[in-house]
Amino acid sequence: MPYEPREGSGVLFPEKEKKSEKSPDFKGNILIGGKPLRLAGWKKIGKRGPFLSLSVDNKPKNPNVSSKVDEAEDDLGF
Repeated sequence: MPYEPREGSGVLFPEKEKKSEKSPDFKGNILIGGKPLRLAGWKKIGKRGPFLSLSVDNKPKNPNVSSKVDEAEDDLGF
């Protein structure tokens, strides 16, 4: 069943093939103001422990690509 985003929510999927060290660890999309936007996340470690750093790109995701949620739980590594 394809993922259908709701206003103010999104999804991130693990990026299996990073192109460089600066590439995001996770990619996905989020729906803000009725517009689907690209979302990226990086695993980082700070003074208080591990966290995700996020970035939202105001360019819409490709409307020809549908996202599917994998029902299996992914191990985020922290």
